[in-house]
Parts: sequence; structure tokens; C-alpha cells
Amino acid sequence: MRITAVILMLTMAVSAFAADVAGKWKATMEGPNGSMQLTFDLKVDGNKITGKASGEMGEMKITDGTIDGDRISFAIETDQMKVVHKGTVSGDEMKLKVEVGDNSMEMVAKRVKP
Repeated sequence: MRITAVILMLTMAVSAFAADVAGKWKATMEGPNGSMQLTFDLKVDGNKITGKASGEMGEMKITDGTIDGDRISFAIETDQMKVVHKGTVSGDEMKLKVEVGDNSMEMVAKRVKP
């Protein structure tokens, strides 16, 4: 019984250390046509991430989002493609690998302070 309680407390402690990513983030990415800016508005429920992204292509829904400790992943879907973002969060900065099909790029997002 005591071991079960310890395991439960450790599990809860690990999930409590998930990075706080709720809120707005501004990201810049260098692409073949120059610099592109995106704003992410993230909502968190447990380890699930939802929200929206907005930029030059308009507003897009965030899907398949998860946070596990400092690791984050989510997708943005348009009519033509699915763009997967995976990376790490450290304080007010996210370093993301952005994958579109067989292509990938690096992106840095910074938290927008209210």
C-alpha cells in the first residue's frame, strides 16, 4: 500500500513539472522566401494543448498538441497541408523543429508578456 502511494505521488510530481505554455507566443522562422512570423495562442488542459496560430496564411487551428515536461508538440492544419511542430520549452522560449512533409526548418518562439 505504501509503495502505491509513493508511485502515485511521484507521478503527480512529474506531471506538475510540465512547462507552462498557456498564452501567446510570437515566432519567427526563416524560409526560402524570407522571414515569416506566426503568433501562437495556446491553451492547456492537463498535458493537452489546443489553440490557434495566426500569420500570413490567416488563422489556423492547433491540433494534436501535447506537453510532457519540457517537450512540446502540436500541428497546424490547412486545407493543403499539415505542419508539425516539435521541440522544447525553456522559460519564455520554445525551440521548435517545423516539419512539412519531408522538409524541416527551425523556429524560435518567445512568450508575449501581458
